[in-house]
Amino acid sequence: MWFFARDPVRDFHVGSADPEGGPPGPWVLHRGRKKATGSPVSIFVYDVKPGAEEQTQVAKAAFKRLKTLRHPNILAYIDGLETDKCLHVVTEAVTPLGMYLKERAEAGGLKDLELSWGLHQIVKALSFLVNDCSLIHNNVCMAAVFVDRAGEWKLGGLDYMYSAQGNGGGPPRKGVPELEQYDPPELADGSGRAVREKWSADMWRLGCLIWEVFNGPLPRAAALRNPGKIPKSLVPHYCELVGANPKVRPNPARFLQNCRAPGGFMNNRFVETNLFLEEIQIKEPAEKQKFFQELSKSLDSFPEDFCRHKVLPQLLTAFEFGNAGAVVLTPLFKVGKFLNAEEYQQKIIPVVVKMFSSTDRAMRIRLLQQMEQFIQYLDEPTVNTQIFPHVVHGFLDTNPAIREQTVKSMLLLAPKLNEANLNVELMKHFARLQAKDEQGPIRCNTTVCLGKIGSYLSASTRHRVLTSAFSRATKDPFAPSRVAGVLGFAATHNLYSMNDCAHKILPVLCGLTVDPEKSVRDQAFKAIRSFLSKLESVSEDPTQLAEVEKDVHAASSPGMGGAAASWAGWAVTGVSSLTSKLIRAHPAAAPAETNVPQRPTPEGHWETQEEGTDTAEDSSVADRWDDEDWGSLEQEAESVLAQQEDWSTGGRASRAGQVSRVGHNLDPKSESDWGSWEAEGSWEQGWQEPSPPEPPPEGTRLASEYNWGGSEPSDKGDPFAAVSSRRETSPRPDSWGDDNWEGLETESRQGKAELARKKREERRREMEAKRAEKKAAKGPMKLGTRKLD
Repeated sequence: MWFFARDPVRDFHVGSADPEGGPPGPWVLHRGRKKATGSPVSIFVYDVKPGAEEQTQVAKAAFKRLKTLRHPNILAYIDGLETDKCLHVVTEAVTPLGMYLKERAEAGGLKDLELSWGLHQIVKALSFLVNDCSLIHNNVCMAAVFVDRAGEWKLGGLDYMYSAQGNGGGPPRKGVPELEQYDPPELADGSGRAVREKWSADMWRLGCLIWEVFNGPLPRAAALRNPGKIPKSLVPHYCELVGANPKVRPNPARFLQNCRAPGGFMNNRFVETNLFLEEIQIKEPAEKQKFFQELSKSLDSFPEDFCRHKVLPQLLTAFEFGNAGAVVLTPLFKVGKFLNAEEYQQKIIPVVVKMFSSTDRAMRIRLLQQMEQFIQYLDEPTVNTQIFPHVVHGFLDTNPAIREQTVKSMLLLAPKLNEANLNVELMKHFARLQAKDEQGPIRCNTTVCLGKIGSYLSASTRHRVLTSAFSRATKDPFAPSRVAGVLGFAATHNLYSMNDCAHKILPVLCGLTVDPEKSVRDQAFKAIRSFLSKLESVSEDPTQLAEVEKDVHAASSPGMGGAAASWAGWAVTGVSSLTSKLIRAHPAAAPAETNVPQRPTPEGHWETQEEGTDTAEDSSVADRWDDEDWGSLEQEAESVLAQQEDWSTGGRASRAGQVSRVGHNLDPKSESDWGSWEAEGSWEQGWQEPSPPEPPPEGTRLASEYNWGGSEPSDKGDPFAAVSSRRETSPRPDSWGDDNWEGLETESRQGKAELARKKREERRREMEAKRAEKKAAKGPMKLGTRKLD
């Protein structure tokens, strides 16, 4: 035998009618498990007794019928054993319906949705027996129905089944008085009225079953006249079943049709979902996509067991073999909430790992957006070897939405990354994004993310990276990025030595006190007061130095930055929604932010975004993912960049613009300058003392020569050169508030725009003339022979 029986559930003797339901006849139901897999099963045992030959023949007939009948709504046979002393029948794991209803009643009761689908399954099983097999069940009652772990109702109790065609004789004698109350009146009153239809008796018994499901055990046949708690939408059809005239009792198939009519008891979303899942293998791909998109909304009202044991396997199968793609992710993670940690590891995590290797952009961004739901179940080896290598490709994606979501996902992945991935690989990508990304909000979120994960970095990486990275952010032309740089310093204040605070951080923050944006100035003053307070306390009591600097050289710890986490809490929500709007409404507008200082935004507009707003907008972006023209984003960005004059010839944004126009007018020097992320201004340079910078070529304007909103040109060094090269070599302007910034800025912009327009027009005429000459001289151009001008 493959199975061992244990924990007997209930013993049902001949002549008993247990009110809770159970296997009819002299069967004993046990729970068991398959030795090979440990999967649960049910074992029905019948002991052969002397003098009970008739009952033994009935049990053997039931064994044979169960073994040969296969239908989704009939108890599934797995294995069996027949000897002279006993019969063993192994089936799928089930619970008697009476016991199931009692357990659910104690937990709050079954919903009408569940009852409607359960009755639908029993009627469908009867339809199969009567219409397809010409068999009369002859024993439909509470004791003949079982429920599996998914909540599916199964028809069993095949002991008294017989052929409707008269083969093998008439119905077997039951010998159980308690079962006779389920017999129709035409069989009990002795009036001689013949059963006109082969299904009439079983449909009467179905009416008895419906009464018992809603009202409890049937005390006597006369109680059927009172529907009791039967739902009003089901009462008319129930009355047809228990009518005295057998000719008017409907065929099981017609009964289903009537109940599925508009407004019927079985016309609901739960039944429709189950029917679709039963036929999902033959559905068209478009139908499957629509079904999975709508499924997530309905799962909250569906039973938990149904979601775990029926919906989840179908979702996994649809992803594995049906090419369902990203549409299964939302319902998959929703069902995953019903699983324990062990089940989640076995069923969901392997699928998630496989999804990360997908090249489908829609799937990648949905995975990143919903990472919070499954990150807790991922172990560190899996993250470092199977997840992170695929996620980092998002940093290089041409789509801004994927780059942004990849940055945000690092907040969740960072605690699980190893030394190499966190302190080397991730920092390399962050340095490139902060230096070259043309989207201002993405540069901003990169800075914010770095501030949040700073406590996880090693001491050497913190010392090398943080100060340089946040200093670089304070010189970004995108105002929220400058604020993020200040907040980054504040969030990681405990990771700097007093010497660094005095010589490296405060000089940077002081420069921001004259920033054109009031929000930047406000945060700068707040941070300055914080750092000055620390320096003053150490100055008053030098013995506090060790305590204040205890985290500077400490190993990485997730709790070190927790005290200041609120400093940067706004950026991932507020600026994220700004990015989403930017990508949705104006895909090509973002690159311009790199070249033009931002107008002051209404105070608190992007600084106090609610978390729920961002979640809704991110969800909206994901839902309309396929509606966006992603292929045109890069082209439009290049077009806008080509129309803007570089804001800093020696700065990173200028070079980022040149990189985005590779193949047009990229000179070898620019290409070589950006061949490696360790180029000038990289985080490794930090605040080390560099050699005096070489003078720029004649005519080159540094970023510091542009008027970013101040009254006079600033004497600050190139904001993207090594921060240590910044020294106060010339006095700052005495006053920054007397001149009209806006007038100068507007005048400068108009002049630049007019000059750029003339250059573009002149260039266009030159190109048209050259094309006309080539076309006239050489004729049609062959494939592969086009040359870049």
